[in-house]
Amino acid sequence: MQIDNGSVVSFHYTLSDGSGKELESSRDSHPTEYLHGASNILPKLEEAFAGKQVGDRFQVQLTPAEGYGERRDNAVERVPAKYLKHAGKLQPGQAVRLNTKDGAMLVTVVKVGKFSVDVDSNHPLAGMDLSYDIEITDVRAATDEEKAHGHAHGVGGHNH
Repeated sequence: MQIDNGSVVSFHYTLSDGSGKELESSRDSHPTEYLHGASNILPKLEEAFAGKQVGDRFQVQLTPAEGYGERRDNAVERVPAKYLKHAGKLQPGQAVRLNTKDGAMLVTVVKVGKFSVDVDSNHPLAGMDLSYDIEITDVRAATDEEKAHGHAHGVGGHNH
């Protein structure tokens, strides 16, 4: 089956930075799944998957603009520590969820004080050239429920 809108795609990937340093990989775990055509992954990645099929291996290179954007110098903010109590003992470099007026946002802890925490709202991969090494392990038609929900439901259904 060829990947097209409405396909659920399972794949393994290895993500490296511009220098070739491995940042993360799914190869020692379960494959990642997404619903093609539902904007669940980066647009340039989704474009590269179109028309591929099980067993295909390919690489995708992304510039910062095609990935997670350029780093913004003004993205470090000081927030009251009470808003991050749910995250436990905070450490610099730790990624935590911060609830904002626009919804939950993943931020990185920069500095921890007694009453406030400096956080960086840049995506951890912002400003980086990225290289994805991808292997497609399965392609199937999405269920009606997956289409209605706008995402793939992995092993055991959905958890939302």
